[in-house]
Amino acid sequence: MYKTIFLICVVLSAAILLSFALNTKHNSTGKPGEKAGWKSLFNGKDLTGWRTYQNKPQDSWEVVNGQLHCKKEGATKHCDIVTMDQYENFILELDWKIDKAANSGIIYRADENHDAPYESGPEYQLIDDAGYPEKLEDWQKSGSDYAMHPPSKLVSKPTGEYNHTRIVVNGAHVEHWLNGQKVVEFEFWTPEWQKLKSESKWKDEAGYGMVKKGHIDLQDHGGGVWFKNIRLKVL
Repeated sequence: MYKTIFLICVVLSAAILLSFALNTKHNSTGKPGEKAGWKSLFNGKDLTGWRTYQNKPQDSWEVVNGQLHCKKEGATKHCDIVTMDQYENFILELDWKIDKAANSGIIYRADENHDAPYESGPEYQLIDDAGYPEKLEDWQKSGSDYAMHPPSKLVSKPTGEYNHTRIVVNGAHVEHWLNGQKVVEFEFWTPEWQKLKSESKWKDEAGYGMVKKGHIDLQDHGGGVWFKNIRLKVL
């Protein structure tokens, strides 16, 4: 009798463990092997989940071999694309590469009440640090919080090679990571942040950085930028 009860307990325990494992697999999002909570923002096939900023017509963005590409020869220049959804607190990870002399960016907490998305929210700068034809200030280099916080170090890879970016936004706290190294860290809305804003090109943009929930925006700054493995985890 005791042996029978023991066997029943073993079978029930195994069933419970199996059910837990299946539910965990079912509830996870994103790519196989990713932990629950991550979701892919780019399917590698088309622009599902994205649209243009302010719904403008575009012919700049295309998908090539599983990569999201902004063409240099597109007729609708400076036509950013944004996520359909808006996000407040999150971790965003993606891979990107830049063509020679090209310039782009990732804008977060962006809204559509401006002529251009970079006037609304912070921009994680993507640029050809070594080969851009104009002189760059430190706050214009890859990984910077454009026009506000320069990167603590330059760790971008040469043009044509993929870089890995991680952006952490949680309340007022922000971190920019590039190729495994933290290059920017700041707090929104502090006296220091307000001072930087008042002395920057955003001094006349009252709404810059004030939205607490917004779109993820990929910038068309003349094309020549590639993205893949775009994923996000809501915090």
